[in-house]
Amino acid sequence: MTNHLDVAGAPTAGGTGLGDAMLLVKYRFYRRDSSRGTTQTSFALGPTLPTGRTDLTGPNGKLLPAGLQPGSGSTDLFLAANWTYTGLFNIKRLVADEDFHVRVRSEGKQATRLGSELESRFWLSYRPYESKDGAREWFIGPATTWLHSRDDHAAGITEMGSGGNALLAGITTYVGIRPGMHVWLGIDWDVAHSSGTRFMPVHRHISFGITQQFRLHFLR
Repeated sequence: MTNHLDVAGAPTAGGTGLGDAMLLVKYRFYRRDSSRGTTQTSFALGPTLPTGRTDLTGPNGKLLPAGLQPGSGSTDLFLAANWTYTGLFNIKRLVADEDFHVRVRSEGKQATRLGSELESRFWLSYRPYESKDGAREWFIGPATTWLHSRDDHAAGITEMGSGGNALLAGITTYVGIRPGMHVWLGIDWDVAHSSGTRFMPVHRHISFGITQQFRLHFLR
């Protein structure tokens, strides 16, 4: 993770480091195939582990606040639900995706419990390309994300105004380069946010990843 805090008249604070790892179990409990496409729903559950870096310092050499560190230093609970609908408006290559997740925080480094988070992300994508054998495909389309965070707590004291709401909008692309392997890239920008005194809204968010599916034959 890379965080940058920009404040008028002050040096940029932040840095790069390993973020918290997640250990999740995902279960797809509904799937329906039709001539239009596939509809499926799943949920995921598991902990986020305190593997992330928590020792970043600012330009003055002092330790940055917990909210600017790549890691939280806490073990949290992560819950998610996902829904995919292929063939929206009877357009076979138009796909609607909704991801809704909650992260329930515990106390981490610097005696700080970051505010629990709730996120809802909707992605409307179109598939302009698919190879004849289905091995390669390309999806691209706009995405909107609503983020809600509760106030942080430091040394048992609530930091009023540190939580809030933010609305992001952007574009995401997803490319299948071979069976079971996908590469994705997303860029989002701030559209609107709360005006809390200590709330630090996301101005720009860039994310990318590689997915590789595999089968454990002994778990048949």
